[in-house]
Amino acid sequence: MDGIICIYKPQNFTSFDVVAIIRKLFKTRKVGHGGTLDPMAEGVLPVFLGNATRAVDFQIDNDKEYIAGFRFGVTTNTQDITGEITSVSDEYISRNKMIFIERKVGEIEQIPPMFSAVQVDGKRLYELARKGEEVERKPRKTTIHSIKIEHYADNEGIMHVHCSKGTYIRTLIHDIGQEFGAGAIMTSLVRTKSGVFTLDDCHKIDDLRELVKREGSEALRGLLMPPDKLFESYPRALLDETQTALFGNGVKLAADRIRFERIYNGTYRLYGYDKKMIALAQIAEDHSLKIIQRFGAPVEYDALIVPNEDTDDE
Repeated sequence: MDGIICIYKPQNFTSFDVVAIIRKLFKTRKVGHGGTLDPMAEGVLPVFLGNATRAVDFQIDNDKEYIAGFRFGVTTNTQDITGEITSVSDEYISRNKMIFIERKVGEIEQIPPMFSAVQVDGKRLYELARKGEEVERKPRKTTIHSIKIEHYADNEGIMHVHCSKGTYIRTLIHDIGQEFGAGAIMTSLVRTKSGVFTLDDCHKIDDLRELVKREGSEALRGLLMPPDKLFESYPRALLDETQTALFGNGVKLAADRIRFERIYNGTYRLYGYDKKMIALAQIAEDHSLKIIQRFGAPVEYDALIVPNEDTDDE
């Protein structure tokens, strides 16, 4: 099976746990996920199957949105409610200070937390942290597009965050707590959007299990979304029957002969003659079609005679 299914990851499951479950339910080994969620977090987790796994890297690069609970006056070694308490403060943070949090937008630097999957010298930070070790970590740049305080009272609140890839929400909250001199931890986290996928696109694992129990694994096929769901903002480039066969044989195509939905300098969704997306592509300076990523094989046309031309090295 090829396609994308959006899973609502429950608490106390790792993203890899979800991948393992999907492999078993769909009876396929080729499965990947589009952006790690911590075990305590829940929410949107896009899962890619078959040839759609080639789109995983594009999904990870997308923006994310979260609803996060936070509490001032305490810090932990994990920067969230699951960790060991490292400090307590009776500092009271007034409601008026929430406006300063909402103004914290733009590019920022974060130091990855020790309890994270970041690798240093070939070892995961969380593996070192569990041994009581702490190592120097290089700051990473990330972008906060918006923060909205949804609720706040008595040093506890809920915020909505729209951010770029690689943002640690618990570190964002921890750093705000340090700035206010009170400390802070994340108390809950729900990812509400990942790229184009939202909570409305999600399926619960228990529902999938029940469907398989009733109708078998093949019934899951109807829940899969095509890879082009991920690239809806890109205009289309359409190949005719001859061009589709040439593409399938590795021949470099002349962009001037291809039907484009509109002409611009960005990336296109490339569709074969069978109207299925087969690649992402751009128009190169020499007016050839530059392939960015292929998605599976196009339909074969055995009766078509393909001329001998230079092959595409992309």
